[in-house]
Amino acid sequence: MSTTSEQKISATQVRDLREKTGAPMMDCKKALVESKGDMEAAITWLRKRGTAVMQKKASRATLEGSVASYIHAGGKIGVLVEVNCESDFVARTDDFKELVHDIAMHIAATDPKFIKKEDVSPEAFEKEKDIYRAQAAATGKPPNVVEKIVEGKMSKFYEEVCLYEQPFIKDQSMSVAQLIASKVGKLGESIAIRRFARFKVGDPSMTLAITKVVEAAPEGDQQ
Repeated sequence: MSTTSEQKISATQVRDLREKTGAPMMDCKKALVESKGDMEAAITWLRKRGTAVMQKKASRATLEGSVASYIHAGGKIGVLVEVNCESDFVARTDDFKELVHDIAMHIAATDPKFIKKEDVSPEAFEKEKDIYRAQAAATGKPPNVVEKIVEGKMSKFYEEVCLYEQPFIKDQSMSVAQLIASKVGKLGESIAIRRFARFKVGDPSMTLAITKVVEAAPEGDQQ
């Protein structure tokens, strides 16, 4: 059965999938076999595999990387972001540089408040909930309706304020986390957004986000 399926996958399909995703050729072929030649399903398969790869590598130390800046809206918005990887070699690749630039651009456009879900403290969560409740109450709706509105907003809270959960600005079909996962799958190293700062002209405050760092154990201590 597997041989028959592989025979139906052409070199052109594999090449096209590689051009779309940047994944290794053998992974592209396997994805097409698993999805019976369906290109979109194959892309989804690769993204899921990338996420699995990212989770597997998440405990490895990311001590290299790059800091990038992005200036938007005629100099009115500026972003500094640090994205880490495991080696200087990967940090100097075009794929990694493109990722860092895209993340900086995304932050400029969407103004996330946190990097990951884990970075949101219970206090911050409740503060946002209170803000939503006040906004809903200001509409004059009855309390039971206000609570339903707040509940609906909080269900999308992480997607709105956490960088990893947001739909990627250049491709709304994937989240920023999935974008990173696709690069992890291609480059073979753990990649993580360490911190960012976003400034806007005329705004006295700025958005500053720093994520928790999980240090990898020395090789001799790994189990």
